[in-house]
Amino acid sequence: MSATPRDVSIIICAYTQLRWDDIVASVTSATDQPEAAEVILVIDHEETLLKRAQLRWPELRVIPNTERQGLSGARNTGVAAARGRIVAFLDDDAAAADDWLSWLVQPFADPDVAAVGGRADPVWPHAHAPRILPPELFWIVGCSYLGLPTTRSDVRNVIGCSMAFRRETLINLGGFNVDTGRVGRVPLGCEETELCIKVHQADASARVVYEPRAVVRHRVSTDRTGWSYLIRRSFFEGISKAVLSRHLGSSDALASETSYTIRVLPRGIVRELGSVGRGGASRAAAIVLSLMAAGTGYLRGTLGHHSGTVLAPTPARPAPSALVVGTPSAVTPSSPEASVIRSREAAR
Repeated sequence: MSATPRDVSIIICAYTQLRWDDIVASVTSATDQPEAAEVILVIDHEETLLKRAQLRWPELRVIPNTERQGLSGARNTGVAAARGRIVAFLDDDAAAADDWLSWLVQPFADPDVAAVGGRADPVWPHAHAPRILPPELFWIVGCSYLGLPTTRSDVRNVIGCSMAFRRETLINLGGFNVDTGRVGRVPLGCEETELCIKVHQADASARVVYEPRAVVRHRVSTDRTGWSYLIRRSFFEGISKAVLSRHLGSSDALASETSYTIRVLPRGIVRELGSVGRGGASRAAAIVLSLMAAGTGYLRGTLGHHSGTVLAPTPARPAPSALVVGTPSAVTPSSPEASVIRSREAAR
């Protein structure tokens, strides 16, 4: 089956008013895609944001997450509501290029293709990448990194902020695992990796394709550009990979990571040590620290399972009642309500 202009549903999941400007940019870029039959905006247990979005886009399907709080549940809600045979996912802080969806759906002309991922270029809070972050580690901020193919290629898994699946495939595999996805600001992940591995395990002929010409610009917030986030994100990546190894087998869960660690990272360290006076020492140290943090997380995830420690996020409590009753007001990062929302997200 090939995708036609009326086959594709774009799903965007959002959870906080603090990203309102990003959500507007993301939705606008999605509605500009001529191949999209519909755009679905799923609001993850935030009633005020839901009301505000419904008022802003009465012509779109703006719906609440009906599953467990978190990105996986919100995506599953969007898949259940979608009418398209292909479902494409765009992050709420990513804006798609004009031809993003055109490139993203082209590989589905091959009936063996089950999923396609696109390229995510970072939009830094300042003009350039943080001094500590080498291109091999751009995955930490949810973007394409040095080591990925530069032409259309088969891969193990896609990147979550720019991807598409056959809807039938998602439904047959049970959708995204709500126990592995991000909840609010807790950087657990790998739900799309797990799903892609399940695609391969369910059908050896199924293909997952990376199409770097399907481009989105993914905004990187300032809080994700420092040492603390680098270490924290790497640590939770290790925990997530331990969970995947336990459920799907380490050979599949770690195949790409082994190649990346052996081939890509050493070259990055050597390159950065050659530019010590220009920030290379910090970037080389970042590679080493990220690898150590991920290894520590993987060990913790493995040993924690055997000792009975619960490492996955607990089921989220129902979201607190909305701050505003009736017509929702705008919430900006500097507004009084913002501190309340931040406190709520920190507890997620």
